Amino acid sequence: MSVMNQQEIVVTGMNHKTAPVEIREKLSLSQDEIKKALGLIKEKKAFNEAFLFSTCNRVEAVFVSDCPEEGVKKIFEILALVKNVPMSDFISCFYKLTGIDAVKHIFRVASSLDSMILGEPQILGQVKTAYKCATSAGSSKVILNRLFHRAFQAAKRVRTETGIGGHAVSISYAAIELAKKIFGNLSTKKVLLVGAGEMAELAVEHLVQNNVAHVFVANRTFEKGLDLAKRFSGSAIRFEEVVSSLEWVDIIISSTGAPDYIINGKDMRQVMKKRKNRPLFFIDIAVPRDIDPDINKVDNIYLYDVDDLQDVVEVNMEERKKEAALAEEIVDEMAVKFLGWKKSLQIVPTIVELRKKVQDAVECEIFRTMKDNNLEKSFQSEAVYRMVDSICSRLLHDPINFLKNPGSHRDVQSYILLVRNLFNLDDKGKDECVVKKIEN
Repeated sequence: MSVMNQQEIVVTGMNHKTAPVEIREKLSLSQDEIKKALGLIKEKKAFNEAFLFSTCNRVEAVFVSDCPEEGVKKIFEILALVKNVPMSDFISCFYKLTGIDAVKHIFRVASSLDSMILGEPQILGQVKTAYKCATSAGSSKVILNRLFHRAFQAAKRVRTETGIGGHAVSISYAAIELAKKIFGNLSTKKVLLVGAGEMAELAVEHLVQNNVAHVFVANRTFEKGLDLAKRFSGSAIRFEEVVSSLEWVDIIISSTGAPDYIINGKDMRQVMKKRKNRPLFFIDIAVPRDIDPDINKVDNIYLYDVDDLQDVVEVNMEERKKEAALAEEIVDEMAVKFLGWKKSLQIVPTIVELRKKVQDAVECEIFRTMKDNNLEKSFQSEAVYRMVDSICSRLLHDPINFLKNPGSHRDVQSYILLVRNLFNLDDKGKDECVVKKIEN
């Protein structure tokens, strides 16, 4: 009998609720690292299917396994190997979810119900990118393919059927709100964006809305920084000029993908001397962090990272929280439907075997009768095969419906076992009547 029914959907991971940024940045996975990890996962017998997801606020593995506990252990080992981090540094921050809790969690993540900023739209694109990576690696198959397509549908319904996407908030928006609290009016302030990715672009949009004096963009690829700066009437500077530019800008928002600090504490005392101690405000929305936390020790320097932004955004989240209850109902409904589909997979092997056994028996008896009457050559006619198919369908109509619709209060496994015993499907012995191929 197939072990499809034993396959459990498991989520294990950490996020902004369970792990501080110091831990999350240690396990932050690049696309190449995700590909490497998925390759290692495919080599392990503990996994039937797998998916890996990494953002600044979470690292999660979703997998299908006959042995969930073993699978979780292997995930820890693979993450420790790929990131060269001892397991003891992170396993206490990891959660494990199975069954309907795992399905709901995935739908909630895709729908931005589990994000630091409730309802932020970027997460769905990030999940889709990770899903494409898993399909390219061949680690996402029947169950996870269906699961993530349903997750995307859930996210779409949440976005269109609730108001959770209203009152535009994002990490970038929160960063600008924090700057306004520090400086008040931003119209006289010069802003330096370090990094020209999506987060930086969102930050520019909010800054322009707040009429900042000027925007400067520094990016490792100068042309990309120049392109972003031009779109918002700003200026581009070379990446190598970032530290020297700190003498004359007021706000720095950094969101690069650099593995190490790009601004170090040791440089800042000299910078502040040249600024005559005018306040300097850093917002580090990168994971791993771009800015050395030691700069907080220098007078008149204010540094905030992604975790610090949580307090800022809560004020803007009240309306979205009201809509979250409606979104949760959508997630609950779609999770139950998905698990209904997954449960139906349990009966597929039994139905296939049952139909084959009955079809073989019908064909055998028809062939025997036709052979006894010298009609065996007619056995291959299309009409005979249609008759066999029709007999099988009529005979199996009620047993198959019985399997497909056992009722929510019944144990599907017991009914599958009953049918398999009733029709002796696990007896691998050959039927004494074997239909032979008839040559025309």
